[in-house]
Amino acid sequence: MKKSAEGFARVAREVFAPIYPVVAEQALAWSGIRDGIALDLGSGPGLLSVALAEKSNLSVVALDADPAMSRIARTTAAGSAGRVIPVTGDVHCMPIRDNTVSLIVSRGSIYFWEDRPRAFLEIERVLRPGGVAYVGGSFGTPELRETIFNEMRRRNPNWDSDVARRSGQATPETLRKELAESGVAHARLREEEEGMWVEIRKDAISPRAR
Repeated sequence: MKKSAEGFARVAREVFAPIYPVVAEQALAWSGIRDGIALDLGSGPGLLSVALAEKSNLSVVALDADPAMSRIARTTAAGSAGRVIPVTGDVHCMPIRDNTVSLIVSRGSIYFWEDRPRAFLEIERVLRPGGVAYVGGSFGTPELRETIFNEMRRRNPNWDSDVARRSGQATPETLRKELAESGVAHARLREEEEGMWVEIRKDAISPRAR
């Protein structure tokens, strides 16, 4: 796992790095949340976690299932004054208390979750009343998407088929069905040119929050 984690982190830094500040700012602007606790699900090397911390007053938990990736994220977070905390954990059963997280952002990991309805329910559980989650596969802007696709095609001749395979496992229709199965109270899809987000909100007066 160590080698694959390091390889993934290298691609994130060399190719995907420009996405993370854009995604962080979008999530902060959409949610209006800039303090409290944030959660970066499937955080990888922690680049999105650091971007969220840099652009807000949030303390960010960088959650990843791979211990090797959490070790890499600790290095990434070294300059964040303790406001990015890497944690090894599973999105299907998060080591986080109910009703504690203000903002959840996850870019790219949704395609690898084994049981998305269960993960959506976990997201709702840990959100505080009034909290919001954005989980999806956005590339930030259409221009960034094109730049990244061109570079990844150069590095990986199977890039387009790999993307199509992953996307085919999480189509809008599939995600809507899985959200319905999960029983989360307030969720919708944000479909944009640069990618898609599942948005989950916890009502400030939700019975689940009492």
